Amino acid sequence: MYIAVAIIAFGILIADHELGHFIAAKLCGVKVNEFAIGMGPALLKKQGKETLYALRLLPLGGYCSMEGEDEKSEDSRAFTSQHWFKRLIILVAGAANNFILGFLILCVIYFGATGFYGTTVTELVDGYKYSDTGLLIGDEIYSIDGHRTYYYQDITTYLQRTGDEADIVVIREGVKTPLTIKKDHYVTEGEDSYIFGITGRNIIKGSFGESIKFSWYSACNFVRLVWMSLGDLIAGRAKVSEMSGVVGIISVINDVGQEAKTAAIAFENIAYLVSFIAVNLAVMNLLPIPALDGGRIFFLLITTFIEKVFKKKLNPKYERYIHAAGMVLLLGLMALVLVNDVLKIVR
Repeated sequence: MYIAVAIIAFGILIADHELGHFIAAKLCGVKVNEFAIGMGPALLKKQGKETLYALRLLPLGGYCSMEGEDEKSEDSRAFTSQHWFKRLIILVAGAANNFILGFLILCVIYFGATGFYGTTVTELVDGYKYSDTGLLIGDEIYSIDGHRTYYYQDITTYLQRTGDEADIVVIREGVKTPLTIKKDHYVTEGEDSYIFGITGRNIIKGSFGESIKFSWYSACNFVRLVWMSLGDLIAGRAKVSEMSGVVGIISVINDVGQEAKTAAIAFENIAYLVSFIAVNLAVMNLLPIPALDGGRIFFLLITTFIEKVFKKKLNPKYERYIHAAGMVLLLGLMALVLVNDVLKIVR
């Protein structure tokens, strides 16, 4: 059941992405030839005034086919005939829709929450200090290694990435006070471990507004996590073999569902994971890589700059060649990740 839920969730995320392009294109006056949810043979088709709407067999895909998007067109409503700013809005809209969906899922999860853990220390392990100045009760942890913290979850996120030393800033009696942590992040007392030796933190009373705020910061935290992961990949701290694609993520979603004590908890945990995937898709799609929306945005800005400064229009076929090559490389990477996912499951 949870595998089916994961597949449906992926279909919704991709449809949501393409819906963002579709809505933006319509609002900007661009002709959309076809809007499809799914890939492969069409199960249902309906011809609108100018757009063919289709529901296709395979749920892991979808597309918004705009006039003149990948070929030359003399139509005044073609994508390439529009002002560069309109094209930018259309290209960004898919990722924006994914981020908004991830944020809305979090809003549903946290709606009605009675409270959220803040960053103010209310209790410490008896006699514990990190340095001569020490972390004191009443300190509000403002940042860790330059990263701003808003809720306790931010503290746990950044502590996972620090080494033997962490530079933190606390607000103590209204003054920002820097502390340097040179010991382990966790303090063990009996069978329990405490981050920074913190055994108590303030609770922010839950409300509709606070739920929205917490959901927003959680979504932004997802963005930071994706950027950190990309940094690890570029720096060599993470390997390509550790990446997961569709198969791996579906497997993880299935595991999350199976391990939950009740179906309600399972769907809540899966919803949280889907929210993270939605934000992940938003960030990844905006990377300046050929064939992705980010690559198209990059070339749009470059060609617009050249045309404005040098008064020379570039031949769009060269951009198409680059995007085609980028698509081949992306498909190769996807195939490699797919093989790794299958091998992980087999092992």
